[in-house]
Amino acid sequence: MKIIIPMAGMGKRMRPHTLTTPKPLIPIAGKPMVQRIVEDIIKVCDEKVDEIAFVIGRFGKEAEDNLVKVAESLGAKGSIFYQDEPLGTAHAIMCAEDALTGKVVVAFADTLFKADFKLDSSKEGIIWVQKVDDPKPFGVVKIDADNIITDFVEKPQTFVSDLAIIGIYYFNDGEYLKRELKYLLDNNIKEKGEYQLTNALENMKAKGVKFHPGKVTEWLDCGNKDATVYTNQRILEFNKDTGRTTKFINDNSVIIEPCFIGENVQLINAKVGPYVSVGAGSIIENSVVKNSIIQNNSKVINADLSNSMIGNNAEYTGKSSDLSLSDYSVIR
Repeated sequence: MKIIIPMAGMGKRMRPHTLTTPKPLIPIAGKPMVQRIVEDIIKVCDEKVDEIAFVIGRFGKEAEDNLVKVAESLGAKGSIFYQDEPLGTAHAIMCAEDALTGKVVVAFADTLFKADFKLDSSKEGIIWVQKVDDPKPFGVVKIDADNIITDFVEKPQTFVSDLAIIGIYYFNDGEYLKRELKYLLDNNIKEKGEYQLTNALENMKAKGVKFHPGKVTEWLDCGNKDATVYTNQRILEFNKDTGRTTKFINDNSVIIEPCFIGENVQLINAKVGPYVSVGAGSIIENSVVKNSIIQNNSKVINADLSNSMIGNNAEYTGKSSDLSLSDYSVIR
């Protein structure tokens, strides 16, 4: 089985954090978002994953090497493909056409989830969904009495279903999917100026492919700062009993669990937690920090932070704040 991760988007809603770090590489509870995505998918797969294909922008060699290492750490080959123009979901997947063979999972890189089922790879196709209170901002599916998807509806303004598509798909025939995507591109079939995966799904359904809904117990979005901080909170809650590094300095400080504390962190006269992730090499001194993400090699001094994100190599000295501070920034 193969996993394809389209992740070439610019992450504009996550600025300023995505100006220097691609959004899928932003850490959530100590691990890059994209690593958590592929780990979660592998947990529910009923077959070994032998290749993970990342569809990226021009992120640079360091980022590419890190992605390959993520795949290799999970026992799979890591492959890099490029999407140089934002031409839609179908186009993004086709950028990894060499990986569209055999059984394939496609997962867009801003979706984390919790699930308690195993993917049934004998099915022709699975589209993962979650029940939402307001389906208007989402693509949704309708299902029949046999639990087969009958319709795909994009952003319905009148109620047709509350099962939102979360951006994870399974196909038991990658070549079939590739042919349908190629048909869209070859015939310039677009929706709102882009090549859309849902058009390929509609064509496949019309030709008799049976798509089943795969339901998750929790769907976590990382679309903006507040959503990402909340996702960090939920991931820490899920994993609170899994342990963490002990290679950090605790100098007269209190940690209120659950938290992630990276290696070589210094906590000095601080109160940290609950729901705080602190990246390697960072320093928190004379401060109270809760429900926040602080990335690597940053400093928080004389501060009272909540619902905040601080990037890499940044420094914040100040009062109580709901803060979004990018890499290499200094506020005193």
